[in-house]
Amino acid sequence: MVQAKPTIIELDMGKLDDLLDRLDSQDLHTEDYATIHSVIESYVGLFQAVGDKNTTIARLRKLLFGAQTEKTAAVTGHDPGKDTDPTEGEHAPPTASQEGNAAADAQTADRTPGHGRNGADAYRGAEKIEVPHPSLHPGDPCPDCEKGTVYETQRPGVLVRLVGQTPVGAKVYYLQKLRCNLCGKVFTAAPPEAAGEEKYDATVGSTIALLKYGSGMPFNRLQRLQGTVGIPLPASTQWDLVHALAEHAEPAFEELIRQAAQGDVVYNDDTTAKILEWMGRRAKELALAENSGKDGQKKADRKGLFTSGIVSTRPVSGGPERRIALFFSGRKHAGENLKDVLSRRAAELGKPIQMCDALSRNVPAELETIVANCLAHGRRQFVDVADRFPEECRHVLEAIAVIYKNDASARQQNLSQEMRMEFHQAQSGPTMSELHGWLMRQFEERLVEPNSALGEAITYMLKHWERLTLFLRVPGAPLDNNICERILKKAILHRKNALFYKTHHGAQVGDIFMSLIHTAELCDADAFDYLTELERHAKDVAVNPQDWMPWNYHETLEGMRHGQTPSEASRSEDGCCPTPAHGIGEADESRVD
Repeated sequence: MVQAKPTIIELDMGKLDDLLDRLDSQDLHTEDYATIHSVIESYVGLFQAVGDKNTTIARLRKLLFGAQTEKTAAVTGHDPGKDTDPTEGEHAPPTASQEGNAAADAQTADRTPGHGRNGADAYRGAEKIEVPHPSLHPGDPCPDCEKGTVYETQRPGVLVRLVGQTPVGAKVYYLQKLRCNLCGKVFTAAPPEAAGEEKYDATVGSTIALLKYGSGMPFNRLQRLQGTVGIPLPASTQWDLVHALAEHAEPAFEELIRQAAQGDVVYNDDTTAKILEWMGRRAKELALAENSGKDGQKKADRKGLFTSGIVSTRPVSGGPERRIALFFSGRKHAGENLKDVLSRRAAELGKPIQMCDALSRNVPAELETIVANCLAHGRRQFVDVADRFPEECRHVLEAIAVIYKNDASARQQNLSQEMRMEFHQAQSGPTMSELHGWLMRQFEERLVEPNSALGEAITYMLKHWERLTLFLRVPGAPLDNNICERILKKAILHRKNALFYKTHHGAQVGDIFMSLIHTAELCDADAFDYLTELERHAKDVAVNPQDWMPWNYHETLEGMRHGQTPSEASRSEDGCCPTPAHGIGEADESRVD
C-alpha cells in the first residue's frame, strides 16, 4: 500500500489545550470530532512511516512537505546526459533536456540566457505615447552636415517609465453650484463626459475579480489595502460588484462549457474545496431535505467537497490548438463533472480522448471516452522510492525521460497528430517495449518483492500500462495530465488565501471567473480587458455569447466599431447552436453573503 501523506493541521497550543479540556469533560463540540479524526489519522501515518526501517529523514520530510523537484538528476543524483555514451545500454540515454518532466525541461533548455530585465515590448498593457522631434521632420535637411536629408528610422528611441497606483482608483468631481439671490434657483455645472454615468466603472469589477479569483487576494485584504491609501472599498461592495459581473459573464461561461464539450482531448482532475454551507450537520440536513429517498441519503453521506478542473483542447486550422479551462466546485467528482460537460457534445462527434490519473472517480462507468492515464503519475511512483531503490528507479526515470524528449521534439517540428503518433511509435516504442519487459522481469525473476514500495510502483505501471501508452496507438493522445494540474493551482491559490467559500452560490461565482480568466490566459488574451468588455457589452453577450469568447471578442468589437455584425465563422466555428444559460441563481437559490 502506497504511503499516504499525513494531513497537516494548524492548531496552536491554546486551541489544543481547550480541546483537551473539553475531551476530559466529555463536552466536545461538533467541529472537535473532525479535528480529533485528523490528528489520529496523521499520527497513524507518521507512526507507520517512522516504523518503516527503510524510511530516512529525507523521505519523512518529503512525505510531510513534498519534494521540491522531481527532475531525474535531483532524484537519482545522476545526470544521464553527461557521462553516458549514447551507443551503450539497452536504449539511447536522454540528454540534459530530458530530465524529470522533460516537457518543461526542454522549454527551459531552449531559452537563451539573459539579464532578466523586460524590454519595452513586454509592456503590452502600457499606455503608448508618441513623442515627435521638436524641430525636425522627415525630409528636412540635416542640421549637422547641412548636405543630407533626415528620414525616420524604423526603431524609435524607447523609454519605459513605471508608476505605482492603487488597485482601484477614484476621482471626486466637485460641480460648482450657483444660486440666484432673487428667485433662489440653483445652477449646477454639468459633469464632464469622462465622469461617466455610473459610480463604479466596468474596470472595477474586473480588477476585483482578477485579484480575488485570479491571484487569490481575499476581499478583506483588498479592503484593508484600499483603506490604507484613502480609497475605501468595503468587502460587501466588492462582492456586489463581482456578483453582478458574474451574472453578465455567465452566458460566456455556458458557451465555454458547450465548446469545451466538442474538444478532441479532455483533461480532468480534482482538488479539495471548502464550502461552509455544505459542511457539518447543517449540510446533511440540507441534502436530505433537497433529496429524499436513497439518493438523498447517498448524497448526504458524501462528505467530500471538490473543485474539479477540466481542460478541453481542439486543433484550429492555421493556428495553435484552442484550450478551454473549466472549474466546478461542489460534491461532484471530476468524472461526474466531465460527464455533465460531455452531455452537451454534438451527437455526430466521436468519443473524445480523456486524460486523467488512475483514480476511479475520474471516470464514471457511464462516461464513454478513450481513456489515457497520466505518465507523470506513474513516474512519480518511482520518484517517491528512489532514495531506497536508486538503481532500479534510475533505469525507469531515464527511460521515461526519452519519451518526453521525443514528445518535445515532435512539438518543435510541429507534427500533425498522426505524424506525432508515428514518430512516437518509431522513436519511443522500442524504449517503452524494453521498459515493459524490464518491469515484468522484476517479478518473474523475483528480483523485487511485490509488496515492497518498489513492487507497488511497478505494479501500478503494469496495471495501467495500456492507458499509460495510449499515445503509441491513438493520434493526439497526450503523455500526462500536467496541463490540468497546472490550472488547478489557481483554485489551490484561492483556497490557500481565502480558505473557503461561504455558500455554494459563492463557489459558482468563483468557478465562472476562474474559468474565464484562465481560458483567457491559455488563449494569450488579456483577462482584464476581456472581463471588462463582457461587462460593457452584457446585453450583446447574453444574445450571442459565441461572439464573445477570449479568442474572438476583439474581432467582434472591431466589427461593432465599423457598424458591422460579426461574421458567421466568428459566431459558431463548429456549427453548433449554443445551449441556453441556466443562470447563477437557478442553480442555487441560497442566500449569498
